[in-house]
Amino acid sequence: MTPQTYVQNKAASSGSSFYYAFLFLTPQKRAAITAFYAFCREVDDVVDEALETGVAQAKLAWWKQEVLNAFNGQAQHPVMQALTPLADTFQIKAQQLNHIIEGCEMDLTQTRYLDMPALRNYCHLVAGVVGEVSAQIFGQTSPLTTQYAHALGQALQMTNIIRDVGEDALRGRIYIPIDTLQQFDVKAHEILNRIDSPRFQALMQHLAHETHQLYEQAFALLPKEDCRTQKPGLMMASIYKTLLKEIEASRFPVLHQRVALTPIRKLWLAWKVQALGVY
Repeated sequence: MTPQTYVQNKAASSGSSFYYAFLFLTPQKRAAITAFYAFCREVDDVVDEALETGVAQAKLAWWKQEVLNAFNGQAQHPVMQALTPLADTFQIKAQQLNHIIEGCEMDLTQTRYLDMPALRNYCHLVAGVVGEVSAQIFGQTSPLTTQYAHALGQALQMTNIIRDVGEDALRGRIYIPIDTLQQFDVKAHEILNRIDSPRFQALMQHLAHETHQLYEQAFALLPKEDCRTQKPGLMMASIYKTLLKEIEASRFPVLHQRVALTPIRKLWLAWKVQALGVY
């Protein structure tokens, strides 16, 4: 199996909404974003599949060394073999990949966040930097587009956090900041035991409102000259915003079920952005 086939299989098998944004890219950009996304999946899977923290930490340490080796021309893993030949073309830096690994490392040692700034820092590492690299691959021409990419990454990650409250609780994780829980008088044990309540509903409505504001902030930051090149990111925004609205319309059943959009609906939303510029 070639490195290119490996990363294509990794991206497709994840079932992620990102796949739909890849479809409309040129072959070289699609190759780069597919390899980069496969890298993100690899390091994220280390955490999600971890049975022992020590083993997962050792694997992430291996990935840090692999990033260093790959940028010195000695890649061993097929993901890095597919990604590094395209790194110069799209200005992808080893430090950016290491930031993503650092964000994954946080999931091994931290299950709670004191306040929103602390959560924002985590979101920046695991999503903002992903948005930054993605914007480079998509073809940004303005340095201001990086600010848009960071804001959009925050919005996408907050949507994930809202969607996955119940699944994260099963892993003993609560990403909603402690001070926000206290603001709505929602106890940690209620989240961990997946207990719904009017207080929980009010909390989730608050988080959804803040996340919608993050999307609007991101859109406002996108320079007009890069609206065309950044269409793949706007496709993701359209899919995730629609998902967030579905969760709201369903009255936040996230403690006990995972709300998702159908593949055909994701494709339709992506096509609307590509053809009509509607997001």
